[in-house]
Amino acid sequence: MSLNVLAFTFGIMGNIISFIVFLAPVPTFVRICKKKSIEGFQSLPYVSALFSAMLWIYYAVQKDGSGFLLITINSVGCFIETIYIILFITYANKKARISTLKVLGLLNFLGFAGIILVCQLLTKGSNREKVLGGICVGFSVCVFAAPLSIMRVVIRTKSVEFMPFSLSLFLTLSAITWLFYGLAIKDFYVALPNILGAFLGAVQMILYVIYKYYKAPKTDDIEKPKTVSDHSIDMVKLASTPASRDLTVYPQTDGGAVESQMEKKVANQIQT
Repeated sequence: MSLNVLAFTFGIMGNIISFIVFLAPVPTFVRICKKKSIEGFQSLPYVSALFSAMLWIYYAVQKDGSGFLLITINSVGCFIETIYIILFITYANKKARISTLKVLGLLNFLGFAGIILVCQLLTKGSNREKVLGGICVGFSVCVFAAPLSIMRVVIRTKSVEFMPFSLSLFLTLSAITWLFYGLAIKDFYVALPNILGAFLGAVQMILYVIYKYYKAPKTDDIEKPKTVSDHSIDMVKLASTPASRDLTVYPQTDGGAVESQMEKKVANQIQT
């Protein structure tokens, strides 16, 4: 099988898988539309995804037709991310709306316009492709590194609630597919960031498997100390539950008073 056929095959697969990834936030925006509120969701992932798609389209245009499959999927991505951003702005409160518009203006308009001006005025031919490719790689690495914060939350909380396995799987498949596409067309700038993407995606899936089946120690399995009272045993069980790891159990302050009263009572009985 020739490299052209391999490149086309991986490019088509990359388009299909990336399209699924672009549609992943749909349930989030269905929820936003139903509740007419963005709740705690942030717009930065969608603004960043739009900027990344715009960069890759501009980069693919410099390749004289060989980047057609990059243009198709990123054009679809631009359309989908724009819809997400419009919905977010529609249902956001005033503070979130202004913040989103600021980032959108600085990154997607001024930032992108600045990159085009620098590349068009200061670079030519293959040098322009190299400069723009380096910018695309740098931004893609930042985007792929974003899930590190989610992985830290998973490790800290021992919960995979905010890291769905299906999304991690498709992100990994997408990165692997575009990695092979980049290798097939001998494009270093396409292949390089997807090496990191594939690695981080694999790590996410491993963490999911580990913490999905993580079991906290059962309180019934804790041996009951023979010399400890029932009340103290309850405190031991309480301290062993995950929800009470940060609790501090203080000794009772009235224990000494009770013991002193008992001693006085015994002394009075002896004297009588």
